[in-house]
Amino acid sequence: METSVEKKCKIHHTFKIIIFVLIVLCAGKFLLSYGNFGKNGNAVENTISFTGHGEVSAVPDIANISFTIEKDAKTVKESQALVAEIEKKAIDLLKTNNVAERDIKTNNASFYPKYEFQNKGMPCTRFVCPTGENVIVGYTSSESISVKIRNTDDTGKIIQGLGEIRVSNLNGPNFSIDKEDALKDSARKLAINEAKEKAKKLSKDLGIRLGKITSFSENRDYPMPMYAKAEMAMGMDTVSLPAELPKGENLITSDVTITYEIK
Repeated sequence: METSVEKKCKIHHTFKIIIFVLIVLCAGKFLLSYGNFGKNGNAVENTISFTGHGEVSAVPDIANISFTIEKDAKTVKESQALVAEIEKKAIDLLKTNNVAERDIKTNNASFYPKYEFQNKGMPCTRFVCPTGENVIVGYTSSESISVKIRNTDDTGKIIQGLGEIRVSNLNGPNFSIDKEDALKDSARKLAINEAKEKAKKLSKDLGIRLGKITSFSENRDYPMPMYAKAEMAMGMDTVSLPAELPKGENLITSDVTITYEIK
């Protein structure tokens, strides 16, 4: 018969074997998980990135301008009536030049009081100035309007006409492209095609096989506005501008980066 000491030794030996097996199983599981770590997106994979550039250009087909009508008078009603008079002339001018009503937009309309400091009937002396107060002496009404001119060849003529009816703060024109999204898509497609061509050629030169795309990014460079200054002094009867303002071309670019998995 086995003694109690021998039984204890066997149990202890068996226990050590079990512990060893568990350690081996855990280690194997860890190594398997580590091998799949990159595939699960939790570690840096073997990747390579390629860039592409695309650009398209087009002649602007819209001219955007904005202006303000501002008038002073003794009362709010009188100043607003003066603004309305100039506004009607401006709208009539725009419609006469085939600017659609939907392309004329009022951005802001406001009025505010004008103050003047007045003393209490006594003039200031060398040593003392009588107390006084700010008194409302009139009101200023203002209206800001933005216009989209679709027939860009008429831009110079329209700006001249607005100057003649004494609008103020005339800004623009800012030449832009109406349907720009299609051009942006074309620029992106050209950039993607260039990046793919680079990937195809370089992977062959390096002797590597490309797998799936792991990331994509795009950086667009939107066209900068083109301005033709049309500022005018309040004392001028007309604004000297050419009949047709040069529009040039707007350039739309796209830069992409495509990252591939290396098999």
